[in-house]
Amino acid sequence: MNKQRILFALFLIYFVFAILLNSVGTVILQVIGNYGVTKSGASVLEGFKDLPIAIVSFLVASFLPRIGYKKAMLAGLALVTFACMAMPLVPGFLTTKLLFLCVGVAFALVKVSVYSTLGLIAADRKQHASIMNTLEGFFMVGVLSAYWVFGYFIDSDNPQSQSWLQVYWVLAALCAMTFALVLTTQFDESTAALPPERSLAQDFAAMLKLFFKPLVCVFVITAFLYVLIEQSVGTWLPTFNNEILKLPAAMSVQVTSIYAACLAAGRLSAGVLMRKLNWYPVMNGCVLGMGAMVLLALPLTHDIAHDPYVTWSSAPVAAFLFPLIGLFMAPIYPGINSVMLSSLPKHQHSAMTGLLVIFSALGGTTGSLVTGYVFGNFSGHFAFYLTLAPISIILIMLYFFKKSVDAGADGYGGSAIITGQH
Repeated sequence: MNKQRILFALFLIYFVFAILLNSVGTVILQVIGNYGVTKSGASVLEGFKDLPIAIVSFLVASFLPRIGYKKAMLAGLALVTFACMAMPLVPGFLTTKLLFLCVGVAFALVKVSVYSTLGLIAADRKQHASIMNTLEGFFMVGVLSAYWVFGYFIDSDNPQSQSWLQVYWVLAALCAMTFALVLTTQFDESTAALPPERSLAQDFAAMLKLFFKPLVCVFVITAFLYVLIEQSVGTWLPTFNNEILKLPAAMSVQVTSIYAACLAAGRLSAGVLMRKLNWYPVMNGCVLGMGAMVLLALPLTHDIAHDPYVTWSSAPVAAFLFPLIGLFMAPIYPGINSVMLSSLPKHQHSAMTGLLVIFSALGGTTGSLVTGYVFGNFSGHFAFYLTLAPISIILIMLYFFKKSVDAGADGYGGSAIITGQH
């Protein structure tokens, strides 16, 4: 088994899905202009993406090792390849909904498979944490690329233009290339095999039992709240830049890339930082930094006048300041994921990732819908100020997460992780 080739395949898969998943904010901005959809109506695209992720993960994660991680990844890549091709061929809001539906189903298969495969190739807990941060950092590189790729095809002077749909030919080709790479890569999944005497119903019951462990329960709630914040900001930041900061449509999307760049930089460097420092104070510092950025940047977004000749040099300071929240957000998600997965035997990684994916998807949908409703019915300022509520709750949940870890990983035999080496 060539571990380097497998890692490259996993990183490329995550890069592709990063573009597809996090294009929803850009697509919302475009369908509002193209198809006359309201903000609240457009916000359902997040649900079409995230709810299938939750449902499919719930149904298949517990017995995915029986199907095979490689087969699941290939199925997901094939599905999104055809969905991307449909976008320019059959343009419309319904096709857009179906695209994100397919992306959600595919990502459920892919994420559980990718996370579980990491457990197969990581030599120890430190390497697991390092690969996890690199993988999530590479995901954010994909997100960063998405803003520029989509921005290149958007016609800012004509909101009705459907030139942006041509980007999906590029994405379809990228998906097909990734499919070919995975197809020709050898995977050894023998160590993830489930007990042969156990039935599918018992596999499913074992996943549900995981949730009732105190450590797991606190973990999934923390992950839910984190993704709620990340998705609400990432999804609605292009619209915020366009309507509140008065930036042109293409520039609104491209400026949002600063947010993705901060997440990428934070996660790619977090592996080194968290190998030297205890994970708990790092997490607390990041959460406090998130709250500080909200309180510092949002007051600067009021009373901005429209400038038809605005450029990067003349854009409001808030356009560059608020996205820096991504630097503080970056280490939280891969950090808590690594602590949690490292405490489990390899054959349970799929089930645990299933729970993670379910609650992450629900968090993303909740964040987008709530932010979209508040943005449309109150103001963009108030919508982003509301992130302070889940930020405060995460700070509290991290305390209970640390307490559960220090108690001995709740009987998982994960005494090594209570040393705080992540």
